[in-house]
Amino acid sequence: DVQLVESGGGLVQPGGSLRLSCATSGFTFTMSVMSWVRQTPGKEREGVAAVDTDGSTLYADSVKGRFTISGDNAKNTVVLEMNSLKLEDTALYYCTAGSWDRSNHWGQGTQVTVS
Repeated sequence: DVQLVESGGGLVQPGGSLRLSCATSGFTFTMSVMSWVRQTPGKEREGVAAVDTDGSTLYADSVKGRFTISGDNAKNTVVLEMNSLKLEDTALYYCTAGSWDRSNHWGQGTQVTVS
């Protein structure tokens, strides 16, 4: 079975930092683009960051310079380092696996609250 398990969410003050992790299994990690997508009630889902197996990355304009995504092909994990957090970063953050255009597998999400 495909599993993506996020951890590391929590409550943080504005300007603070959090580190989200996603442990995966059940699919070919080295053939997948791993992404973090966030959801706030009443708003559309937003792709936050993505990383390919060759290390190529893509960030939403709203997080550029503050967030860093990285993947570990040996451990099948992906990490999102979030710095200089803002109130508007509050959301449920999902780890996904797929391609640059599509997320095929989703984790259960981890809540990040900046307050």
